[in-house]
Amino acid sequence: MVLEQQVSRPRAKLGEAGESRTVAWGMTSVLVAMYVINFADKAVLGIIAQPLAKELGLSASDIGLAGSAFFLMLSLGGLFSGALDKWLGLRWALVLLVVLWSVAMLPLMLSASFVTLLVSRMILGFAEGPNSPLLFSAAYSWHAPARRGLPGAVLTCSASIAKIAIAPILAYVAVTWGWRSALVALAIAGLLWAVLWLAVWKEGPYGRAANSGKADDADPGPDGSSPKMVAAPATDAEPAVPWLHIFRTRTFIGGVLLIAAAYALAAVVLTWLPSYFELGLGYSRLQAGSMFSIPSLIGLAIMLSSTWLSDKLITRGVGMRAARVVFPAVGMLIGGTLLVFLPFVDAPVMAVFMVSLGYAICTPVLPLLNACVSELCPPKQISGVLGVFLSLMAFGGFIAPYMMGRIVDAAGDGGDGYATAFQILGGVALVVAVIGIVIIDPARDKNSVRPHAPVVAAR
Repeated sequence: MVLEQQVSRPRAKLGEAGESRTVAWGMTSVLVAMYVINFADKAVLGIIAQPLAKELGLSASDIGLAGSAFFLMLSLGGLFSGALDKWLGLRWALVLLVVLWSVAMLPLMLSASFVTLLVSRMILGFAEGPNSPLLFSAAYSWHAPARRGLPGAVLTCSASIAKIAIAPILAYVAVTWGWRSALVALAIAGLLWAVLWLAVWKEGPYGRAANSGKADDADPGPDGSSPKMVAAPATDAEPAVPWLHIFRTRTFIGGVLLIAAAYALAAVVLTWLPSYFELGLGYSRLQAGSMFSIPSLIGLAIMLSSTWLSDKLITRGVGMRAARVVFPAVGMLIGGTLLVFLPFVDAPVMAVFMVSLGYAICTPVLPLLNACVSELCPPKQISGVLGVFLSLMAFGGFIAPYMMGRIVDAAGDGGDGYATAFQILGGVALVVAVIGIVIIDPARDKNSVRPHAPVVAAR
């Protein structure tokens, strides 16, 4: 039985469950702000890597190890996303995480050493681990399943926003006032976001509370006024799916391979791209930090346009496999090919273009595969399933930064080492893209694990 939500502003644009689309995207924008801080925390190591290495006498392998340790703990921390959502709820779980991020900045500011760097990055990684699944769950609570590609892309584009808008500022701050000042700025930003979040957050009509069949005091009216009973989607009574049934599907397994390869590339970009621009291509430190935004600008345009097109294709009747899997996997084939040929490029400008486009065209895999995997389970299990999925994804980030550090140290010539590492990542992208196209089919696997799940009408 569908409960109709009373609408106080009849002219407001409403979604399938009667929610205000303005409020839905307003809530999404608050989540984007958190994700921007999240990715700035990740990217700051790449920005301060060279002055930090000079002060502490670190090798490229040391910096790579710190980057890989971060992503290892990110992977482990992600396994706790479902538990945090269950114990604390989205509101308090995300507040706890962002406060921990800010605290994790303190040790390196107070006592700079390689051990402190390693421990602080590990703490930060563990605290950031549950963040992505919780953020996507929060965003999905405001968007119907058929329309989750674009909001997922907007969230994923937070990485691009961080590198476009925040990285040049952090680079300037680090060059002008020292690398410690960049950490101070990020700690303050995290605490300010926590205040904003507590003031505005409400859960949407597609979330866990709405799917319990009860009114929830966290669910607002479409104008942000006092909460009312919202339209409960037809998934209210759907039983939980056994976890192993989901994890054994070819969509989940193939998705992990595809997204881990894309994330390995993203982790290398976050950890090493400014160093590549500075040491490998000869740009100044401030130029290298500012140029961090180039692949992100390209990626932002590609991700938003491709995910918008993916959603549009689905609403027009194109199969989910074609729109959510084949489409971005072909992008990985193109991006991987560009990276494979990077070592053969001598001109710095052309190298910047190839590594930027090669990275950017792989990025739509991240939000579109999240949307695929979220279809395999009822709404109340999304946080847990995405937590495992994104934790496995983060193993790509665990391996790649340290691998690049070792290659750079072994190569002697920094430019050759960086280009060779990117070439290896491009080759991996080619292989997993082919595997993904062959084995991933979200509609098939949804029917196998959720045989009684209702079909969501695309509008």
